[in-house]
Amino acid sequence: MKQIKVLGTGCRNCEITAKIISQAAAEAGVEIELEKVTDIAAIMGYGVMSTPGVVVDGVVVHSGGVPGPDQARAWVREGADSAG
Repeated sequence: MKQIKVLGTGCRNCEITAKIISQAAAEAGVEIELEKVTDIAAIMGYGVMSTPGVVVDGVVVHSGGVPGPDQARAWVREGADSAG
């Protein structure tokens, strides 16, 4: 199962980002574990200075704005086909 974290303080853009990722996973039929990280020290620990940030399986893949739906679909599908 893919682990995805949305890094941010709970602002509107962070909430939108979480929704986009959840929707992309549902559309793709991929099960994910989505976690919202709101602790500033934890966010900075990933080196993210501008939120929202997105971490997929421990790797920062995005920061500084709301990702597009195509980006989110790519994150949830990446490796899903071979994850049998």
